[in-house]
Amino acid sequence: MSRAIFEKRWRGSCGWMLVITHGVAPRAVSSRQTVSADVVSCLGPRDRRPHRARTVPGKNRTRPHPCLKLSWSEGDPPPVSLFLIAALPFLGAVFPALLIRAGRNSCAWSAGLVTFLALLGILLHAPDVMRGDVVKAQAPWLPSLGLEAHFFLDPLGLFFATLILGIGLLIILYARFYLSREDPMGQFYAYLLLFQGAMVGIVLSDNILLLVIFWELTSLSSFLLIGYWRHLPDGRQGARMALAVTGGGGLALIGGMLLLGEAAGSYDLSVILQHRDQIQASPLYTPALILILLGAFTKSAQFPFHFWLPHAMAAPTPVSAYLHSATMVKAGVFLMARMWPVLAGTDAWFYIVTTTGLITMVLGALIALFKDDLKALLAFSTVSHLGLLTMLLGFGTQAAAVAAVFHIINHLTFKAALFMTAGIVDHETHTRDIKRLGGLRHLMPVTFVIGTVAALSMAGLPLLNGFLSKELMLEEASHTHWAGSAWAVPVLATLGALLSVAYSFRFVAHVFLGPVRDDYPHKPHDPPFGMWAAPALLGVLVVLIGVMPFLAEGIVNAAASAVTGTEVDIYLRIWHGVTPALFMSIIAILGGAVLLALHAPLDRLWLAAPRPEAKVIFDRLMAGAVGLSRRITETTHDGAISRYLAIFVVTSVALGAIAFSGGGLGAPTRELLPVPLVVGVGWLMILIATISVVVLHHKRFNALVLIGIIGLSISAGFVYLSAPDLALTQISVETVTIMLLLLALHFLPKQTPLESPRGLKLRDGVIALAAGGGVGALAYAFLLRDISTISDHHLANSYEGGGGTNVVNVILVDFRGYDTYGEIIVLGIAGFVIYALMHALLDGPAGRRLRNTDYARNRSSDRHPLMMVVVTRVLMPIAVIVGIFIFLRGHNQPGGGFVSGLVIAIALLMQYMASGFAWTQERQRIEYHTMIGLGVVIAGLTGAGAWLAGAPFLTSAFTYVQLPVIEEFEIATAMLFDLGVFLTVLGSVMLMLYSLSRISRDAGETVNEGPMDYDPGARIAGTEAEG
Repeated sequence: MSRAIFEKRWRGSCGWMLVITHGVAPRAVSSRQTVSADVVSCLGPRDRRPHRARTVPGKNRTRPHPCLKLSWSEGDPPPVSLFLIAALPFLGAVFPALLIRAGRNSCAWSAGLVTFLALLGILLHAPDVMRGDVVKAQAPWLPSLGLEAHFFLDPLGLFFATLILGIGLLIILYARFYLSREDPMGQFYAYLLLFQGAMVGIVLSDNILLLVIFWELTSLSSFLLIGYWRHLPDGRQGARMALAVTGGGGLALIGGMLLLGEAAGSYDLSVILQHRDQIQASPLYTPALILILLGAFTKSAQFPFHFWLPHAMAAPTPVSAYLHSATMVKAGVFLMARMWPVLAGTDAWFYIVTTTGLITMVLGALIALFKDDLKALLAFSTVSHLGLLTMLLGFGTQAAAVAAVFHIINHLTFKAALFMTAGIVDHETHTRDIKRLGGLRHLMPVTFVIGTVAALSMAGLPLLNGFLSKELMLEEASHTHWAGSAWAVPVLATLGALLSVAYSFRFVAHVFLGPVRDDYPHKPHDPPFGMWAAPALLGVLVVLIGVMPFLAEGIVNAAASAVTGTEVDIYLRIWHGVTPALFMSIIAILGGAVLLALHAPLDRLWLAAPRPEAKVIFDRLMAGAVGLSRRITETTHDGAISRYLAIFVVTSVALGAIAFSGGGLGAPTRELLPVPLVVGVGWLMILIATISVVVLHHKRFNALVLIGIIGLSISAGFVYLSAPDLALTQISVETVTIMLLLLALHFLPKQTPLESPRGLKLRDGVIALAAGGGVGALAYAFLLRDISTISDHHLANSYEGGGGTNVVNVILVDFRGYDTYGEIIVLGIAGFVIYALMHALLDGPAGRRLRNTDYARNRSSDRHPLMMVVVTRVLMPIAVIVGIFIFLRGHNQPGGGFVSGLVIAIALLMQYMASGFAWTQERQRIEYHTMIGLGVVIAGLTGAGAWLAGAPFLTSAFTYVQLPVIEEFEIATAMLFDLGVFLTVLGSVMLMLYSLSRISRDAGETVNEGPMDYDPGARIAGTEAEG
């Protein structure tokens, strides 16, 4: 093999093992050996050349290719599996839910411990990743669909995973003190860990289809978190809005990823990222780009999808701080950064991404300035900063990528701290209305310091980390031309920065400054240490990075290198010299201060000015969609099953006609055979019976007799066509069905009303003739032609692959065992449903009517005839022996579990009919519910047993055994599967009978204790006693 292959295996106490082969097939490597990875192939189907380590100009070392795997030497600790890291939050979500009664501290500790372990696993890989290695973990999942469980950790994944898990730890601490005792904390932490696992899965996925799955999981888990306070209408509405917008974007993302995979020839990211030219030259590039960006824009609340984020602020503050500042809204930014090497660099990317980000940045900042709710202000500020990040990624330059990565860190620190500060203010004052606040610096000094530091960083003041990334942004904006204009981007970027300064200053001035008020809803004071510790730590990071930016230099350069695919080595400085960005920053700060001074009159103008409300537009669109759906539903689903069948049949016939007309069927190759007289008479009998059913369908018992005739005739036809299996099944099913229908129809009117008008009958007749004629014509066309069918494969592999000569049964239990397993589950569910429906029906008004109606005149005077009792008693063991015989021979001769189950069910039905319910029920030794459950479990365990041999689910195994006296015979696992089928069929049929028999008992039917009403033996015994 020309391609290096990497695997993971478990061996001994060392556990984790990496297997690396160089130009040969995979080989086992001892966990004590030194493993090196100097030359690695990470190729797609169109490129088989190995990528060597590349020398970076100006450096004394080589930078390995991004697809290098992690290696370690003897004595080093084995790396933590990425599978375990990705699974930890999902597995850990169980513990807070189980410990919900153990107390708040137990829930918090369990959630925190799981998050810490996942973070520790990521950090153990950090040294190697920062050296340029990429850790991979791969396992097959659904290779036929291109969906594989492939994970990889590069600097960008390390960057985001550390942020997700690190801020997650702080949120868990903060939530412990924020949530009240009435809030189910175990449930909250379980939802939080589910969301955390989905986010970690997104940033670690090396398969774009796997990434989409985790992407959808973030939408679902965020829905639970946003609607956590489900007693609040705003919370429920915000959750629905977020799910609708991000879920719709997820659908677009699925389409985009499928197109991207087709263009690249692979669904693995490590392969896709190497095919930039091929993807951008593909005709699928533009639609894939638009669909992927739709997914990213909806998740990151970009215009015009920005409106869902502020309404999601109805969630508890820990949710807002985690989802809407640090994680979920960054998922769209991460996606654009991850796809940057293959999607960026075109005019489409530049204009779509840059324009969307620029509009979102300015619009979000403008709205934030006039919001009076603290969390709403921060929500729209988040929208603005997400627009800033999107704009930077749209620029498509290396410096812009550095600025974007750096601002992700900075925004996370100051925005999470600000959300927590807003939560503290709300928690202590019982209000988030800025106009009811002010003067809190005197009453909440610790909160004031934290909030002020974070807000000034958001404004971009010097010596705070927000200033550094804002300067980088303004510098890049000053050199960006948009549609030939050198002023559009710099002016709008400066305007966005100016508005950002204004709402940041307002956050400090209108909440903390000014005199102390005497009308606070609640007496405010600083919270306990546990609540302000997390935002305080983030505030410290704001200052540290602001005055010592070199602390973040390594991870920023590494992550930016992963984004751009080139070596990035930029030094982060506080002073950048006299540049256009400096003047733009000065204008922004001074302009923001002026806007704050003019806020009161501007606020009145803002409130008076007419403007479109995104929420109102969204609500109207949703109302229109719901109204349209209701009209379609009410038109097509009016409660009449005839209409449903008509729509279904017409659609099927139309689609079948379209497919047949374009199928290119060849000329006939077979001649017609002569029709024997007996066969012709049988066909004519079926035809007459079918027409009679249509004419006499209002007379229910007559129609039932005719249906029985049709069923028996079809069974005879199967025998004539050499299909004994089908004949056995048909006659068994027909018998059981007719018996159950007779029991059910006994208490219904014997004749149905004539409710269908002539026009409706004509419509139904035309549809029926078209459908029947179409199916008949299709069958006739194929009967006249020699075609290749899958039957040849079944015939050739029935014995060798399934160990049986009865092809029909081998197909049922082996080739299509999945279908059979699903069918018996459905059959069991049908039995349970009938049982439940009879209970509900007979316990309601229908049962009362049934009990109040006299059915005595409809009862036979001889309910249990003597001859019938005797004959059924004699036939019972014979029928059981026949059923066992049919069961045992089913793998090689006509028979099997399904038919044998029906045969024994018929024998038991005969006992109920002949000897009565009580006599038969008294001799029942196993519940029918249990029988159904045992059947499904036995069939499922038989299928799962194949896994022990390393074979797929439901793979059959067989062998031959020679016993003394008895000749050689076959033992196959298919017999166990057939046993499950047998038990499920028998239990379902008998449960249906038991359920329907309740109608008779509720209708006043007496239950005789003996097997017959008149016992001659009792009279003889009485005579002898008298004598």
